[in-house]
Amino acid sequence: MMLSGGSDAMHYKLFMSTLSGTTLDWFVSLPDEHITSFHQFSTLFREQYIVNLPPPPVSYDLFDVKQYQGESLKDFLKRFGAQVVKLHTKDKDMTVHAFRK
Repeated sequence: MMLSGGSDAMHYKLFMSTLSGTTLDWFVSLPDEHITSFHQFSTLFREQYIVNLPPPPVSYDLFDVKQYQGESLKDFLKRFGAQVVKLHTKDKDMTVHAFRK
């Protein structure tokens, strides 16, 4: 959701409505008057949950893309191509080598 303008209090309320489970528990457990701005809160939130982000793709991930048994070549090429796009790689020789493997 993109929100332009509004107060920090409104940002908190809208953001809190998206939380559930342990994330909501974490939010509720923050000490009163501990947060002074939404910017500070968003930094704390990112620091708390940064470990949940998947690692960025690296070029050797292409070597892990295998065709599943029963998977059509078309579907495999679609998955392989999606991985290549995520990498933003310009190394065509490496891409071809990974595909051949």
